[in-house]
Amino acid sequence: MTVEPSTLYLVATPIGNLGDISARAIEILRSVTAVGCEDTRTSKRLMEAHGISTPLFSMHQHNEHRRVEGVLERLLRGESIAVITDAGTPGISDPGFLLARAVHQRRVMDRSLRVRAIPGADALTTALVSSGLPSEQFHFEGFLPHKKGRATRLSQLADRDVTTVVYESPHRIERLVKELHEVAGPSRWLCVCRELTKQFEEQLRGRVEDVQDMLQETKIKGEFVVVVAPKGYTEEPRESREPIDTKDSKDTNKTTNA
Repeated sequence: MTVEPSTLYLVATPIGNLGDISARAIEILRSVTAVGCEDTRTSKRLMEAHGISTPLFSMHQHNEHRRVEGVLERLLRGESIAVITDAGTPGISDPGFLLARAVHQRRVMDRSLRVRAIPGADALTTALVSSGLPSEQFHFEGFLPHKKGRATRLSQLADRDVTTVVYESPHRIERLVKELHEVAGPSRWLCVCRELTKQFEEQLRGRVEDVQDMLQETKIKGEFVVVVAPKGYTEEPRESREPIDTKDSKDTNKTTNA
């Protein structure tokens, strides 16, 4: 695969399992001039695992705005630059947005510049589809404010009629579920996803009051993604449903196979 000159590649990388990277992403990372990453140590491990030796440079939330002009200059010289994050897709609660915007803005004057996204893993959709909660429409909130405006924002989210996805750190996850209990009520359904795609991946799913109890028995480690059901969503717990009649199922199978 030949990369395009003067092109910014936003490349998705695994969120836990190193095998969750596409062949196209690997080839792009091998072929570009350089790769911008959040933490060179973390990205170096990924690169080495796939035999990639492309030079790295740091680009994170604290220096992305300072890196923009330098990367633009390299792109204008015809270089191809990739951007990756420590995990997931650039620009989704991670660096990438400012640089992509700058390239599009400069493209008005120089049509040789391009932005290409190389799709792959992200915690948002991984948590959403594995939660078993409605996914036809959803709102992605990302990280909530730590202090100012947090309570107000949570109240607004609790009133939404679509599923909401929130990222949270391990030292605030219990606080978040407690806050959801207060603003959304004990019966709101949610799914707390932990260590997605990793060996100890876990989903704590149920009503808020049930998930609070589950968290007491869970090792609070790793990053969390919380999927909150829409306002008014209900479902009957599995244990309260009519048991499946295995005899009838077998008879049906016999009839079907006959």
